[in-house]
Amino acid sequence: MSLSRQDVEKIAHLARLLISEQQMPVYVTSLSAILAFVDQLAKVDTAGVAPMAHPLAGQTQRLRTDEVTETDQHDKYQANASAVQGGLYLVPRVIE
Repeated sequence: MSLSRQDVEKIAHLARLLISEQQMPVYVTSLSAILAFVDQLAKVDTAGVAPMAHPLAGQTQRLRTDEVTETDQHDKYQANASAVQGGLYLVPRVIE
């Protein structure tokens, strides 16, 4: 399936995206290629394929150990904040 410029403009409007004139041809080409790939996947016969509950059935996934690797820089980050109290960032009240 190939999209036209008008199709992409309508999609951009619905998604509230601002696409410039220079970007428009890239979006038309890219989105058309994505839809063509989806069409290609839809043509594959999957009638005899059983659904999988997990992609690694019968296998184990190697996981890294759960270790802290970053140092605590809480004070460094809060030094740049305009207002901090009790270790929390203070922001202007929005709702009265």
